[in-house]
Amino acid sequence: MRERTSKRTPPDPGRGPSTPDLDHIARAVVACDRCPRLRRYCQEIAAAKRRAYRDWTYWGRPVPGFGDPRAQIWIVGLAPAAHGANRTGRMFTGDSSGDWLYRALHGAGFAALATSESRDDGQQLRDVYIGAVARCAPPGNKPTRDEIARCAPYLAQELAALPHLRVILPLGSIAFDAVLRLLAADGATVPRPRPRFAHLARYELCGGKRPYSVLASYHPSRQNTQTGRLTRSMFDAVFQAARELLAEGP
Repeated sequence: MRERTSKRTPPDPGRGPSTPDLDHIARAVVACDRCPRLRRYCQEIAAAKRRAYRDWTYWGRPVPGFGDPRAQIWIVGLAPAAHGANRTGRMFTGDSSGDWLYRALHGAGFAALATSESRDDGQQLRDVYIGAVARCAPPGNKPTRDEIARCAPYLAQELAALPHLRVILPLGSIAFDAVLRLLAADGATVPRPRPRFAHLARYELCGGKRPYSVLASYHPSRQNTQTGRLTRSMFDAVFQAARELLAEGP
């Protein structure tokens, strides 16, 4: 039987510093109630559970970012999975997408473990931080435009709180579009014609607070991995490319 996760009290968001750091952002995310539809859905899933996880105490709250505060790579996913991060409370933890992601991160030297099963499993990331467009699990894995917009400030705050960031890696077209909007709002000049999403597409965006390399990837969802649209070698190539970008220097 899988070990049951421990109950934890949500952190108090407090007022925090004028320039939010990652801990303050995480507390604010966990306490967020901006999207009533998503909060109801996450709580319903946490109460009903899935039979395979009936001994778990589901997280059932918005999921904060996770990773190295000195990260040079920022991975931006779509949203927590209903029985993945909504259960475990950590990004890409406890579902098949996370299995793909952490295996690839470990293989490229960015993660201490090749799997991520719970907040207490000892996983640590090196040079990588993971966020998401939406912080609550949405029905059908489809947050609405309004829900994405209400969650966007958390991405902006994470961007500001990662001073060593050089590579942004959006997983999927929705995350890619969100990253472009975010960087444009941060002062970066988005090229014309507008960059198009494609696996392993790379764009250099300058003119904001600092230059960034945006490296796009298919999302490691079952829809992509089980159909062969995304293979292990294709996904590994993304993190090899990210490693090469870091090696190029500022």
